[in-house]
Amino acid sequence: MSSTWIGIWPWFTLAGLGVFHGVNPAMGWLFAVALGLQRRSRTIVLASLLPIAVGHAAAVALALVAAFAAGLVLDGASLGKAAGAALIAWAAWHAWRGHRQRLRVGMQVGLAGLAMWSFLMATAHGAGLMLYPILLPICLSDAPALVQGGSVPNGIAALCVHSTAMLATIGLVSVVVYEWAGLAFLRSHWINLDLVWRAALGLSGAFLLLS
Repeated sequence: MSSTWIGIWPWFTLAGLGVFHGVNPAMGWLFAVALGLQRRSRTIVLASLLPIAVGHAAAVALALVAAFAAGLVLDGASLGKAAGAALIAWAAWHAWRGHRQRLRVGMQVGLAGLAMWSFLMATAHGAGLMLYPILLPICLSDAPALVQGGSVPNGIAALCVHSTAMLATIGLVSVVVYEWAGLAFLRSHWINLDLVWRAALGLSGAFLLLS
């Protein structure tokens, strides 16, 4: 494998995870489409996308800050093991209790409220934690995280790549569902993304523990 590919594959993976997060209805596009259908306005659908993306990005940023803070006292290997254990525990929690802890919000929510809802939803689902296997190699090494000159810029760049991919995905899915597919197809043409999400959390944790 060439050194160029080794250097860029984490960024493609971050974008791919952004697509995966964007496709998941729980991350916001279902809410955007429901608002648009209720108010019969494509503008509402499009206006909902930015606060949803901002809330999601804030949740990921919080997880990234937590990794930086932990990097002050842990070396890269120990931090990876701790993050792996946290991911597996989060996946187990979702399998046991996650389906009972749905965040409920009314259809009259404003843009600020929608951003807060998105933040809480992404945090509850462990969206930021899921990125740790990619973020840690990009941002951390064996030295304390905040001592490295490139850690914070790399973290910001990673957040932008992931959030841009997610915003593009939720925008595309929202418009397609609103304009053509409708919500009825979810009953017969959709997979159990909750199960896929839990599997992704668990696999990410196992990767960190075994790497």
